[in-house]
Amino acid sequence: MAEKIKKATRESFGEAVAALAEQDPNIVVLDADLAEATKTTIFKKKFPERFVDCGIAEANMVGIAAGLATCGKVPFAASFAMFSAGRAYEQVRNSVGYPHLNVKIVGSHAGISVGEDGATHQCCEDIALMRTIPGMVVLNPCDHYEMIEAVKAAAAHKGPVYLRLGRLAVESCTENITGPFELGKGRTLRDGKDITIVATGLLVQEAIKAAEALEAAGIDARVLDIHTIKPLDKELVVKAARETGRIVTVEEHNIIGGLGEAVCACLSEELPTPVTRIGVNDRFGHSGPAAELLKEFGLSAENIEATVKRVLGK
Repeated sequence: MAEKIKKATRESFGEAVAALAEQDPNIVVLDADLAEATKTTIFKKKFPERFVDCGIAEANMVGIAAGLATCGKVPFAASFAMFSAGRAYEQVRNSVGYPHLNVKIVGSHAGISVGEDGATHQCCEDIALMRTIPGMVVLNPCDHYEMIEAVKAAAAHKGPVYLRLGRLAVESCTENITGPFELGKGRTLRDGKDITIVATGLLVQEAIKAAEALEAAGIDARVLDIHTIKPLDKELVVKAARETGRIVTVEEHNIIGGLGEAVCACLSEELPTPVTRIGVNDRFGHSGPAAELLKEFGLSAENIEATVKRVLGK
């Protein structure tokens, strides 16, 4: 059995891309003056000749990455999600998405858990932005082990990928998962028959904690880990809806345009099912300790538990 590891997915990303580059000489990494924060400095120390610091010029970074992709390289272009997905959106859309180039856009420090960095850096719109780009794969791994697999899958995929990273250290919950990691295929981390909690990223751990607390209250909650938000694993979501009857989605992102809306769109077409969305309710964040902010914005295990009970009328 693998060991439990508590680590920020940004750090896991830095280790994974550096390790993968030992096997693939075409992997290059670009950063926008945030290498220490995004942990691309790990790659930089091992492969300085394959690392490009573009300075505080994220749009230019994406353009350089696009050019490198046309030369057969596999570029990972990293910055804070607010900048790589937000500031550079036009370049991601027109220079990477439109020509369908093999560029991996990396958005670190996403969501409310950026904490003290405050509202301007707490990007809760990145998944929505990246989902709208045709052909873009959107990945939001939940822990150390899943991030390692996601980096490998992103590098192997021929085409644009958006990879979301977190700042906050999180305990692993996929250390004993067997079977291959597949893009577009979610995972059932906990089975249950009364209701399904569909979670992504950092909040997968909170969903599991909530399910454990619900079990003590006599509620059998299924937990799905959706590491690939686009393409969504419709088969897994529909199966859960059919077998449990109710869905609660959980994400560290605006409820507009994220996982919740993807699940609602899927079920409205395939199997109309009551869905309750937990996420950031169309508001900006503010500065504060990450753990306290997660509670304040209703993203904690306690609120997931309370929401499930309310949905079930218990």
